[in-house]
Amino acid sequence: MHVPALLVAVVLAAEPHAAADDLPASPPSEWLAETLQQEAMAAIDRRRKAFEAIKTPEDARAWQAARKQFFIEQIGGIPEAARPASQVVGKIDGGDYTVEKVIYESRPNHHVTAVLYLPKTKPPYPAVVICCGHSYDGKAAEGYQRTGILMAKHGVAALCFDPIGQGERYQLLNVSGRSGKHTPDKPNARLVEVQKLTPEAPPQYNPVEEHTLVGIGPILLGANTAHYRVWDAMRSVDYLQSRSDIDPKRIGATGNSGGGAESSYLMALDDRIACAAPGCFLTSYRRLLETVGPQDAEQNIFGQLAFGMDEADYLTITAPRPVCILAATRDATFDIAGTWDVFREAKRFYGRLGHPERVDLVETDDVHGFTIHLREGAVRWMRRWLLGIDDAVVEEDFPIYAPAQLQCSPKGQVLLLPDERSVFDLSREWAAKLVDERRARQEKLSADELRKQIAERIGLDLAKTPAVSKWSSDADSRRPALGSQRSELRTWLLRPGRVPLQIRIERTARKSRQLVIYVHEAGIAGASREPEPLRTYLREGKTVAVVELSGLGATRAAPHRVDWPGELFGPNIHEFYLAYLNGKSIVGLRVEDLLAATDYLAKDLNVEKVHLVAGGAAAIPALHAAAIQPDRFASVELRSMLATWNDVVAAPVPENQLINTVHGALQLYDLPDLVGLAGGPDRVKIEGAVDALGRRK
Repeated sequence: MHVPALLVAVVLAAEPHAAADDLPASPPSEWLAETLQQEAMAAIDRRRKAFEAIKTPEDARAWQAARKQFFIEQIGGIPEAARPASQVVGKIDGGDYTVEKVIYESRPNHHVTAVLYLPKTKPPYPAVVICCGHSYDGKAAEGYQRTGILMAKHGVAALCFDPIGQGERYQLLNVSGRSGKHTPDKPNARLVEVQKLTPEAPPQYNPVEEHTLVGIGPILLGANTAHYRVWDAMRSVDYLQSRSDIDPKRIGATGNSGGGAESSYLMALDDRIACAAPGCFLTSYRRLLETVGPQDAEQNIFGQLAFGMDEADYLTITAPRPVCILAATRDATFDIAGTWDVFREAKRFYGRLGHPERVDLVETDDVHGFTIHLREGAVRWMRRWLLGIDDAVVEEDFPIYAPAQLQCSPKGQVLLLPDERSVFDLSREWAAKLVDERRARQEKLSADELRKQIAERIGLDLAKTPAVSKWSSDADSRRPALGSQRSELRTWLLRPGRVPLQIRIERTARKSRQLVIYVHEAGIAGASREPEPLRTYLREGKTVAVVELSGLGATRAAPHRVDWPGELFGPNIHEFYLAYLNGKSIVGLRVEDLLAATDYLAKDLNVEKVHLVAGGAAAIPALHAAAIQPDRFASVELRSMLATWNDVVAAPVPENQLINTVHGALQLYDLPDLVGLAGGPDRVKIEGAVDALGRRK
């Protein structure tokens, strides 16, 4: 790292200090991602070692049982099978097949739109659930139509349904009055949710954005976008099994891209799936992280890498039911080398259970997509295992339908149905149920027990806090406004396996036994642009340390390979999901930063009292630090802090709040609970509390 010429290396204490060369060679904006990536790779290595220890069928069954239970818990549970309310709203005669347009409930007043392609042979038919990738048109996209029609032409019924955020199931619609089918490049409004909209309202966000927006609130509930998507897929199986013309014991699943993910989840979690063919999704997490990085919300399961669950485990959980991986050699999102790693692991695992022939791979020399050879592969696999016919199906050209021809809902969006509930409604209702459960849970705990559980929930292990070393540099200057000499020192605190923390220390000639830890969400530069608070503390004779937490200030994230819109998710979404996969929160990492810096500075500067001041994105970690270890801080001042996590669940489009979420936090506590643990209003002052859109409460 370049050291400014004005800064000179100094030693603050007798302890050894680090040299400038000890800082990472890469730009500071990459340090947080690199640190989290290294932790992820270490977890992947541990899993690989554990996988190699599987030698017997008993070992294999124990492996898959543990991962299935973990998977279910991490997405917030799964539903019980039930016959959903349904309606056939239209039919199309396709010549040698029939199309039925259907609507069924995933939950009361939360509807799924789908098309069912039926053969014209004698029922009952085997059937396949087709899960869509991130296409704007959902079930009406060409690849999914062609797959469904090809299935029906060859004796297999196929149900293709719209996922949330696609087709007729957008959960956020644009109320700007603009017409058009696709998402605007730059949404013009902050957006309202879709309870009372006009039929002309197009979607507000693209599917990836909407899926991730849907997923912010459920994180706080201990769930995931995958909870809703898996539920929809299982209800699709329920619907098929409710029909007399479908054989309930011969149901398969396929899908592409995001639908490849959903079909992978469905086959792993629903034993009614007799065989599956997920496409353009399965790759190793090692290659995913080395190439494009984490994907949207439902494709990141909390703590899965730390637990030892990789993408190959969607197959190990499914074994020995038949699975064919569909993959593209030139897939720019899901690396083919990682796909072959998944296949090799699955082949060995199926072999341990005595059925290596039940897992296969179809690879096409093509780009990402449900292209013709993968569609043919899916149909051949379903005929082999559902019809007992092993032949080489070839897709010939045939006509498909305009999206309007496959429309199921009267106005083209289910959210325009009377009394329809969005996914955001479902999450709000879930959060409301947790209020009493949370209170009852807290009543059984002492304050210290609650603090301990909160620390565990944010991923903070105080017993393993790394030791601090430092490299520091300083400069002195005259500040006429203060009327006395003022010294300024900048230092980097180094901790093994953690992001280096930059700190600026300022003090006057007067010796002070009081220290203000000041955390600005824009780091040292942000504090410099708003100098008056610091001047006030210095006039009072206090020493001020401006601390940059991980991902703030100099270590604020650089742009990553996945182009996430910063106005929706903030700059650290890549880092957030890396931490999430590692079973941690950015909140927890920043609490650890803050406690380490506080300990080190209090000792090094020989102060008696520490006052904590933080604002914006730094406020929630600061409140956690004060609540978990209240004796460290004489006072706490928080500015522009989110008032309650329930606001995040309630807002369809929260402003940059993903970084402040903690998986399952609302099962145990909300932000107001932390104030009491930190000493109550007498010790904790909150100035200008805000809602999830940054508006003053």
